[in-house]
Amino acid sequence: MFARLEIFQMAFDMATHASARQAVIARNVANADTPGYKARDLPSFAETYGGLAGDFSLRTSRPEHLASHRVLAAQVVKDATQSPNGNSVSLETEMAKATAAKGQHETALTIYKTALDILRTSLGRG
Repeated sequence: MFARLEIFQMAFDMATHASARQAVIARNVANADTPGYKARDLPSFAETYGGLAGDFSLRTSRPEHLASHRVLAAQVVKDATQSPNGNSVSLETEMAKATAAKGQHETALTIYKTALDILRTSLGRG
């Protein structure tokens, strides 16, 4: 009955996406002065979560094998303004993205905690 609760998987995937996006943002900030560096970002969680069974999942030998591991590829931001040295990283934009990623991670943890509380209550262990 409780073998596979999708809400926990979704919360895990959301936290993983937020973590991966934070890593991409950190890489952008670290390269803010690198000539020719192009800013990168991940597609939004809403875009990737619906398509995880397609382009973003690993090839597996059976359905349960590595089911929760997703591959998310950072893409170059196409509409970013470039500086004279060819760098397209805007620190203001990256800080706004970092704040959004932090909020997404906190949302994922809240979803997980709330679902766990509901599950405990339903089992009489509240």
